Amino acid sequence: MADHQEASVTLPSDPASVRAARTFVAEVLAEWGLPSDSEAADTVRLIVSELATNAVQHTFGQSPTFTVDVRLDRDEQLRVGVTDSHPRFPKRLPAAVQQDNGRGMVIIRWLTAEFGGTLTVRRTREGGKTVSIELPWTAPVQPVAAGGPQEP
Repeated sequence: MADHQEASVTLPSDPASVRAARTFVAEVLAEWGLPSDSEAADTVRLIVSELATNAVQHTFGQSPTFTVDVRLDRDEQLRVGVTDSHPRFPKRLPAAVQQDNGRGMVIIRWLTAEFGGTLTVRRTREGGKTVSIELPWTAPVQPVAAGGPQEP
């Protein structure tokens, strides 16, 4: 596998795009060797769903699109980020607040920590933000013969 791989998709800020973001990331990870039925793949899909949902619901129409970036470095570190153009950073709600939504960042933070990763929120040059997670890569590395991939 290459030292660095990346993929990206920009989607409209529409509820239907949450599924498209999840599917995109699942397909990329499978292509890179992470089995789609693994616990890590399930976790990343859930995190992407939460990040994309936040990008759609909490930008109040001020971000017409959002971008999902997936990056794998040296078969060691997976980074998934969702960027939107809304300037407001996500807020953590107090545990005592009773409401039906607003728990996305808590879920993302917990799942990321459970897999030994980190969560970051960064301002973009354009004034928006990127919420990203970094996780250790757990897929088995497929050895490549000196002549390239072999047909089975």
